Amino acid sequence: MNTAKPETIALFCLTPGGVTLAQRLQTALPLTCFTSEKLLQPGFIPFGESFAQTVQQAFSQYSALVFIAATGIVVRVIAPLLSDKLHDPAVVVMDERGEHVISLLSGHLGGANDLTRQLAGSLGADPVITTATDVNHLAALDTLAARLDATLKDFRLAVKTVNQMLVSNQRVGLWWDADFASSAALYDTRGFIAVENLEALPELDALVCVTLRNELPPQTIQLFKLVPKRIVAGIGCRRDTPPQIVAELLNQHLLENHFDPLALRAIGSIALKKDEPALLELARSLQIPFNIYSVDQLALHEQRFPASEFVRATVGVGSVSQPAAWLMSDGKLVGNTLKQQGVTITLGVSDRC
Repeated sequence: MNTAKPETIALFCLTPGGVTLAQRLQTALPLTCFTSEKLLQPGFIPFGESFAQTVQQAFSQYSALVFIAATGIVVRVIAPLLSDKLHDPAVVVMDERGEHVISLLSGHLGGANDLTRQLAGSLGADPVITTATDVNHLAALDTLAARLDATLKDFRLAVKTVNQMLVSNQRVGLWWDADFASSAALYDTRGFIAVENLEALPELDALVCVTLRNELPPQTIQLFKLVPKRIVAGIGCRRDTPPQIVAELLNQHLLENHFDPLALRAIGSIALKKDEPALLELARSLQIPFNIYSVDQLALHEQRFPASEFVRATVGVGSVSQPAAWLMSDGKLVGNTLKQQGVTITLGVSDRC
């Protein structure tokens, strides 16, 4: 999934005026600027085979693309590259005089709306944002999800439904579980109706719950569970353990600890397991990072946990899953360590967004 905070920004300019404007922007933002050979200036990169070919490469390599060009040209060059709002980068367009900055693609999840405001602020320009929730000065579910690094079941449909309800003046409640209630004020929730108690709801058409829980009290209205990705899992396993076994045990352990499987943020293990098929498949199928730790890194925290001499003789340290989870969660472990079928799994909760 793309991010609401573009970390790498490619800028394309096609005219001398565009190059001049790009040079102004370089002083305010970390930009990789591309232009034609004839307009090349220090700090700029020439187009490759062509402008279109360079854009095609950048589309999958950068979090955001900024064009100082006519909107029509940009639409034509990016049209064959479009996938969906979950994966497309932010795309922003501006005129070479720096009077208008347009959020063109991935306004919420990709962060184009925020980038548009930032660029417009740097130039004193007019930000042009057309997403319905922004136009109506309302929050958006996909923006909230991006800020929280959270996800939902049936993400596209849930976002479409809730955002449509908000702009249609329907009553959408927002409840924060205790783990997140203290930080609720940090997020844009305009248009949502604050809910304090799930047992005593105000009159609502739908309810969004920010929680890690796998189960919530049943409701008579539409309920959308927004699940922040905060759970990490340290995993140790015998060589060539079938991927299905590891996946099933991990899911079992999450549910035993009352966590929604969508809350899983990352898995981790010892460097010796960097090519373990079951762990690689798990990370690939869940689209989460697979963090690798050296023996020395794990050994720093080995004394905190019971050690296995068999494991030590096999991999060089007496415990794998527990110190790995400790490192990923800054020491915030939860529940007991699962030990079944040659697999060990330890869970932790990370505070990092």
